[in-house]
Amino acid sequence: MSTSRAERTLNPRRADLLDRLRDLFLAEGFAHFTLDDLAGRLRCSKSTLYTLAGSKDQLAVRVVAHYFKNATEDIERRTGAAEDAREKVRAYLDAAAEALRPASREFINDMAANLATRATYEANAHAAGDRLRGFISEGVRQGVFREVHAGFVGEMVGRTIAGIQRGEIGERTGLSDAAAFAALSQFLLGGLAQDEKPEAAQLEVDPLEVDTVEEK
Repeated sequence: MSTSRAERTLNPRRADLLDRLRDLFLAEGFAHFTLDDLAGRLRCSKSTLYTLAGSKDQLAVRVVAHYFKNATEDIERRTGAAEDAREKVRAYLDAAAEALRPASREFINDMAANLATRATYEANAHAAGDRLRGFISEGVRQGVFREVHAGFVGEMVGRTIAGIQRGEIGERTGLSDAAAFAALSQFLLGGLAQDEKPEAAQLEVDPLEVDTVEEK
């Protein structure tokens, strides 16, 4: 997700306000708040909130986009430190799980119920699928992963990430979001691993059969 011009030109006070709104929304959701409520919780005026967005719905979209932007930057930073495709996939999913950990169920539900914010996180999930598709293609070229259809795997992963973000995976499996990401990482890396051919020396042979063959 690219940094918008508005994000780059925020003064320190407004940037801090956006961070505080993000933390509040992550902890408690946002659908039940009015602008008056938010102004009271953040100890600022409504006119100050209007410097960030023209309405409560626009403010929700702005804050959700800010959350995903920061999460994406951190995920990319951690992924960039990985050495090969396998480690990149693991680092990406681990960082995604950590980014989602502060998000309360209220935040997830509100985000899913709002058409505009839902579009934002679905776009983020698709972008994650594209990113992982690139890592998988890279791993196949490196010989780290076996030959697979990277587009199919990326689509599957993107849809799974969207399901985790919407809370559907947790509801159906009982897993926390972080545990769901860990399970996805384990499943993905295990399925992509190169098959190892057993060496002849490792094959188990019954010594009695060997003796019988020698006697003949």
